[in-house]
Amino acid sequence: MIVGNGEIAAGSAAAIDAADLVIRFNDCRSMGAGGSRTDVVAVCNTGRPARAMLGSAEWRKSPAVASASEIWSVRDPGKFAALRASLAISHPELDDFCDDYTDQFAAFCQATGKRHVVIGQSVHEGVDAALADHDPGSYVVPSSGMIVIADVLLRHPNDDVAITGFSHTGWEEHPFAAEKWLVDAYISLGRLKRLADTNLISASQGD
Repeated sequence: MIVGNGEIAAGSAAAIDAADLVIRFNDCRSMGAGGSRTDVVAVCNTGRPARAMLGSAEWRKSPAVASASEIWSVRDPGKFAALRASLAISHPELDDFCDDYTDQFAAFCQATGKRHVVIGQSVHEGVDAALADHDPGSYVVPSSGMIVIADVLLRHPNDDVAITGFSHTGWEEHPFAAEKWLVDAYISLGRLKRLADTNLISASQGD
């Protein structure tokens, strides 16, 4: 179960908490309406979001982060180091966007007995290639949610994977319209489900 920070399907908390693996993002705003179980917190490990999380005692001690057994850094350090020069020209306002905090997240995990995972550059580039078929236009990077979805589908090709909390809206430099089309393509292929769709099927069967 991959739980974004957008709108959660109504009445889904129990289904989320019953999943074998629950992945949340950054400050885990999905807690509450989106259940409470958290096995993985996927973090944006570069730039201001990373700095804010690492500098926050509230984030470090939050129920979601405390209960998670793994922290996933969604931005490969090498990939983002390579982006820095081009972004300095195209988006000079993003001067700290590629500042890397991966080692600090690794140290946090070591200190708290958690496993630290870095999602590799090949996943990011695979998402870029897949998005190219859906007219993404100009963008900086895919969203963390899209990277995690792609990584989970690669690593768990035979498992049932569901998402909720994905509104495909937000920062204008993510290609959200193309990401929605890509997610819908995965759903049409049976590789992914939206939790609301799953609930509708269960309701129609009287479960």
